[in-house]
Amino acid sequence: MRENKDMLQQIDTDRLFVFDPRGRVDSTETPLAPRPARLDGLRLGILDNSKWNANKLLRGAQAALGGRFAFAAANYYVKHSFSKDAAPELIAQIAAECDIVLTAIGDCGSCCSCCVRDSIALERLGVAAACIITTEFEKETALTRVALGMPGLRPVVIDHPVSSITAEEVAARVRQIETQAEAVWLGR
Repeated sequence: MRENKDMLQQIDTDRLFVFDPRGRVDSTETPLAPRPARLDGLRLGILDNSKWNANKLLRGAQAALGGRFAFAAANYYVKHSFSKDAAPELIAQIAAECDIVLTAIGDCGSCCSCCVRDSIALERLGVAAACIITTEFEKETALTRVALGMPGLRPVVIDHPVSSITAEEVAARVRQIETQAEAVWLGR
């Protein structure tokens, strides 16, 4: 403590020193997975991170998208911790069984980071991924995407919050997902 006080006394009062707490990030940019020309006939994967209302949002989006597109299959997967990346075995299984993936939900710090990381892992295996986050965490996920070398990965951004919303609010967010997920998958 005394050392820090002495150091502060030595700082020139005419200058301001700003320290970047993020450190230095070195990453190699990785391209997105190829985008399909259309969604009909593809195998849809849904990755639920087990957060409150993730299931309602994902099931609602699956039904809405399934009403518009003739998916060859819709496979549902659950990871049991929203604050950890999906296991590599689960990511490999999803990549083997699906052509496009919808994953949710990122509405706090660790779950946003993990949803983005899961999506990037799937993209690197050739699967177009749409990661659902909320408006409050757009900047955090942008930093995560840059740090992991995939700044071009666009998330699906829905209104915040998610965990304490009504059925009507779930339906409104499902409409946001439906519109944006299609654009993310098709690269529009």
